[in-house]
Amino acid sequence: MNVALWIAAGLLAAAMLASGAMKALQPKEKLAASGLGWVEDFSAGQVKTIGVLEVLGAIGLILPALLDIVPILVPIAATGLAVTMIGAIVVHVRRNEIPGAVPGAVLFLLAAFVAWGRFGPYAF
Repeated sequence: MNVALWIAAGLLAAAMLASGAMKALQPKEKLAASGLGWVEDFSAGQVKTIGVLEVLGAIGLILPALLDIVPILVPIAATGLAVTMIGAIVVHVRRNEIPGAVPGAVLFLLAAFVAWGRFGPYAF
C-alpha cells in the first residue's frame, strides 16, 4: 500500500505542479483564451493565489517525506489539495461545465486517498 500511496502522491503532485505553475505564471487573459473560462469569475490575484497554493501543495506531498523533515505535512498537503479540488468541482458545476469537473473529481479522489493513507494506517 505504501507504493500505491507514493504513486498516487507522485501523480497528484505532478498534476498540481503543472496546473499551479500555469495559473501562477500566465496572465488571466491568456488562461481564459486557452479555454479556462472559469478564470473570468475570479480576479487575477485570486487565480495566481490558487496557482501558488497548488504548487505548494505539490511540494508538500513529496519533499517532507522524501527528506524526512516533518512528514506530517504530507497528509496536511493532501487534505488542502482535496479541499481545493472540492472548490474546483463546485465552480465547474455552478458554471454548468460538468466535463470540466471530472479532472477535479479524479484529483480529489487521489488527494483523499493520500490523506487517508498518510494520516491513517500508512503514516510515515
